[in-house]
Amino acid sequence: MLASPGVSLIDEVIAGEAFPLRTDEITDYDPLIEFIGDSRFVLLGEASHGTHEFYRERAQITKRLILEEGFNAVAVEADFPDAYRINRYVRGESGDYEAVDALSGFKRFPQWMWRNADILDFVGWLRAHNDDLPEGQPKVGFYGLDLYSLHASMDAVLQYLDKVDPEGAGRARARYACFDHFGEDTQLYGYSAAFGLSESCERDVIAQLVELQRRSAELARMDGRAAKDDFFYAEQNARLVKNAEQYYRTMYKSDVSSWNLRDAHMSETLDALERHLTGANGRAAKIVVWEHNSHLGDARETEMGQRGEWNVGQLTRQKHGRDAVLVGFTTDHGTVTAASNWGEPAERKRVRPAVNGSVENLFHATGLERFLVLMKEHSFAESALREPLLERAIGVIYRPETERQSHYFNARVSRQFDAVIHIDETRAVEPLERTARWEEGEAPETFPTGL
Repeated sequence: MLASPGVSLIDEVIAGEAFPLRTDEITDYDPLIEFIGDSRFVLLGEASHGTHEFYRERAQITKRLILEEGFNAVAVEADFPDAYRINRYVRGESGDYEAVDALSGFKRFPQWMWRNADILDFVGWLRAHNDDLPEGQPKVGFYGLDLYSLHASMDAVLQYLDKVDPEGAGRARARYACFDHFGEDTQLYGYSAAFGLSESCERDVIAQLVELQRRSAELARMDGRAAKDDFFYAEQNARLVKNAEQYYRTMYKSDVSSWNLRDAHMSETLDALERHLTGANGRAAKIVVWEHNSHLGDARETEMGQRGEWNVGQLTRQKHGRDAVLVGFTTDHGTVTAASNWGEPAERKRVRPAVNGSVENLFHATGLERFLVLMKEHSFAESALREPLLERAIGVIYRPETERQSHYFNARVSRQFDAVIHIDETRAVEPLERTARWEEGEAPETFPTGL
């Protein structure tokens, strides 16, 4: 049984070391920008995939890092080809006329994660920023790290090879045809391959990646920077196909293994992006990462790590040390955009007040509406939040009726993150496609009695 620190301890933590945040005051983040310093990787989390304030504050911090600290890429928890369409738009290299057109690739559930009003605003800002840069100055890109886009990534590899190597495209089609009799159903493929109902496509996807990489120097030399970008895009998609094939085979046998495969893929993609941008721009890349807290907080300091899981935050810290800064976000109550089950429409749900013994409940007890806490070594906050506490995680599904079991895990917050931003009351992110179910919102718990 976890013991909750008393409110007096929290008062002392906040009074001595928390930085209050005021709405729309961009200078509020001066302490965080100073704390980040020369770090080249800033990982900005979220406690849910459907909270407006998390998207907005990440965008505000990211703008400052781009404008003041020279960050030149944003990497997000999104499928690589869908995010790359945004990348081409913000760099002025696509046929999309408006920011909303650049978001059209996000068709897979949960669309609201990236097709929402906050992302639309940020993508528009990023395009305007890049358009205003002096000629020849590297533009800021937007990239996806995730691996769910098996078929879209196969199509991307084939389209690339059709342009530069038609014979190679024929070989790739023959290899990728292994998936044809499963159609678009990646889970059916994974189940069949995992339990021996069909042969796996493992050798085919590995062979395709190896062939593409073997010709990397030749293909990337063709037309300078544009050719290198195109090859990078194709190579990452081919690697995604290889990792996604393994992920779908693994997910039916081990939750831990499939989680680790996914986060290892995202970490590998981040490393590949860093190498590509460093080589292309002639200076060390600086990247902001947007993902869920569960991916960006150091897994070694959580219940996840005790189960044998690792994540992007842990792998980035292990590789880059102080060059990586991990920032978590928390909230106590409000509303959130989420579904009740996988694949179902988005709903505007109420977020229940945090449970006793949780870090969110402790932050709520301070009475401060919005604040930043830096986990500086030997600071009072770092010491006070070093003991295990419950921490809430809402993904794309939120089930308030089983919240304690479904949405909380134990974590040593001050070691999991380098900084935490708490916004006590938050509201649901606004999907670009609002359904009647989302507009109506969730009925009160006491409906229909009103008691």
